[in-house]
Amino acid sequence: MKDLLIKALETASDLPGYRQLIAERITQGKSTGVLQNDRFLEYTRLNEKRLKRLVKKIRLSEVAPQIVSGLQNDYIWLVLTESWCGDAAHSLPVMDKISGLSPKIELKIASRDENPELMEFFLTNGKKSIPKLIVLEKDTLEVKATWGPYPQPVVKIIADYIAEWGEVDADLKTDLQNW
Repeated sequence: MKDLLIKALETASDLPGYRQLIAERITQGKSTGVLQNDRFLEYTRLNEKRLKRLVKKIRLSEVAPQIVSGLQNDYIWLVLTESWCGDAAHSLPVMDKISGLSPKIELKIASRDENPELMEFFLTNGKKSIPKLIVLEKDTLEVKATWGPYPQPVVKIIADYIAEWGEVDADLKTDLQNW
């Protein structure tokens, strides 16, 4: 797996670089990822606007600096995602703000579809759900933790909704956006 991590990190970027990639893809009439269609392009355009807004608006809790100030080692937060992923558009600005609180955290964003073998190690319920945060010890690239694609409250909201209604639909998606 270490070789797969190294490969992903070689092409990964920070959030400003990722946003630049998205802007370039939109100019080309494309999204990131293997699958190209009008729906993914529209999601990419929407997510670019979300990222722009959230990067400006996100405010962290007062405890966030205290939590990261106690880090002993250096870490890389590698996030596998694609430009059309709405969950990533909401999560990446938060991850970026947290990583900015400590020189011990370096945020890197890589394409899920360009790293399929790596993604296979980090499936969620057997699916290639994104965003997927992989916390690596910087010196060894040892995986210390993973997170994603949703915060725990969202996992519960989705599970409860599916239990009641049988599937994820437009109503749930609206509720999640409002959440």
